[in-house]
Amino acid sequence: MPASHVITWEVLGSGGFETAWAELDGDALRGRGRAVGMDPWPYWISYELDTSDAFVTRRLRVTAESADGVRTLDLRHDGTGRWTANGERLPEVDGALDCDLGLCPLTNTMPVLRHGLHRAPGEREFQMAWVSVPDLTVVASRQTYTHLGPGLVRFVSGDFRRDLVFDDDGFVVDYPGLATRNAP
Repeated sequence: MPASHVITWEVLGSGGFETAWAELDGDALRGRGRAVGMDPWPYWISYELDTSDAFVTRRLRVTAESADGVRTLDLRHDGTGRWTANGERLPEVDGALDCDLGLCPLTNTMPVLRHGLHRAPGEREFQMAWVSVPDLTVVASRQTYTHLGPGLVRFVSGDFRRDLVFDDDGFVVDYPGLATRNAP
């Protein structure tokens, strides 16, 4: 039976909050969430995330609303390493297994769960289809996750480095400087 989670983070990186409704079913994750941010300007984000076996991203649908209007993104992975955004091919992110929605702690869950990095030693490097918020631009991002101890995983992307705290289920509790989970 799927395990359901409702998680709210204070998102320091945007000056806002995010709530995610996540469901773990074997080695698949489904999630939907809403976020409000103030930086770089006031915006709302709504998203739906679906993964397939081994927590590989299948689809991420995002809507961003601000004073400038509404933007949408339908990011899809075909299961063989190819990606599209709103139906257009994205060869620059080919080979990525995961999306990474900017300022969204939920999308750090997939690579950590796939390799059990919140529980067991290891280090993995990934290419991600990173989605900038609130403009919804998709770019390739190299990221490394390293197990430091139970529930503690170092995240590195370029010069950016943070030691993230995960709960037993693989969800972010604390992402220093970006997000902190509120008590249930």
